[in-house]
Amino acid sequence: MSEFQQSVANGAQANPYVLKKTVVMVGMMGAGKTAVGRVLAQLLNVRFLDSDQEIEAAANMTVPEIFARDGEPFFRARETEVISRLLQDERCVLSTGGGAFLSAENRENISRNGVAVWLDADLELLWSRVRHRDTRPLLRTADPKATLTDLYTKRVPEYSKADLRVPCAPPVTLDQMAQRVTSVLLTRTDVLERRDA
Repeated sequence: MSEFQQSVANGAQANPYVLKKTVVMVGMMGAGKTAVGRVLAQLLNVRFLDSDQEIEAAANMTVPEIFARDGEPFFRARETEVISRLLQDERCVLSTGGGAFLSAENRENISRNGVAVWLDADLELLWSRVRHRDTRPLLRTADPKATLTDLYTKRVPEYSKADLRVPCAPPVTLDQMAQRVTSVLLTRTDVLERRDA
């Protein structure tokens, strides 16, 4: 066995999990989809992808710039295209924007080709995480907390349609959240299994 083959074999043995479907992180802005998703991908030894970053790379513009220039409907159409493409790639952890799961087309596509994991954070936790950032185009309003509250009220019923729910009650570290998500994923043997199982 070559050194490369040996290192690949050792890597497979070191990874205690077998991921069978792409894990799609959904939820409100500030829920931790990207931060937790990155740690989860490392834990499962798979790639991490972020749909917003993929859109930005394709457009050579930031999400706020796309919103400002082309509007939200244009952005949502590109978002659906990107998510559909990423779900066809190898199994990974995919973080999506807060509005992505509101689209019935995206929900059906995710359910068919992956598994949706809702990071369920309460409104006060979300506000504490997003209030000092200006990177959220939907919160560029006269009263961003009222806007966030309105978005939360409208979106939670849609997020509750996700395949799996993981509560984000603090205090909890990113590692603990990734472990929490892993424990929930392991309840679905069609999604994740331990190699020694």
